[in-house]
Formats: sequence, structure tokens, C-alpha cells
Amino acid sequence: MLTPQQKKFLSEKAHSLEPVVLIGKNGLTPAVLKEIDVALKSHELVKIRFQGGEKEEREEALGQICSELSAHPVKHIGKMLVVYRAAEKPKIVLPRA
Repeated sequence: MLTPQQKKFLSEKAHSLEPVVLIGKNGLTPAVLKEIDVALKSHELVKIRFQGGEKEEREEALGQICSELSAHPVKHIGKMLVVYRAAEKPKIVLPRA
């Protein structure tokens, strides 16, 4: 679980990132989940753009991404989701909890 301070730190880092995964009209498919997993392995902090869908659908997708990929939700603003998962050898050093 991330602390509010760690979420703020990651949110600031994510500000300059471009979305690396796009969730299209078909929603969160197994192929999209795999792409997010690959992105998390190489980047740790990933921005995901969600096209369409209601807020509840985006919240549900964020929860599913985090539970299935052992990731942490960082931010959800509009149609942009940000998730974090530490690598075996972390590149991002989080502030102490």
C-alpha cells in the first residue's frame, strides 16, 4: 500500500509521462492487461488512457488492473489512469513511509 506522500511523489513523476497503453472501446481485454504488465515491467510507473466509458467503468478497470497485476493505483483523473509496480531492481526510489 502506498502512503499519501508516496502517491504524491509518483503523481508528480507521472505528470511528464505520455500514456503508454490505450484502453479502447472493447474495454480491459486480456491483451490490454498483458500490455500493461509489459509496460509495468519496463517502466514501473505507467500512464494509461481510457477511451470512452463512464467513471464507474474506469474505476472498475483500475481496480482490476491493480488486483490482477499486483500494482498500486496512483491517480485517476478523467480518462487518465496512473499505476505503479516496483520492479525487482527498482528504478524509482520512493520516499520512506
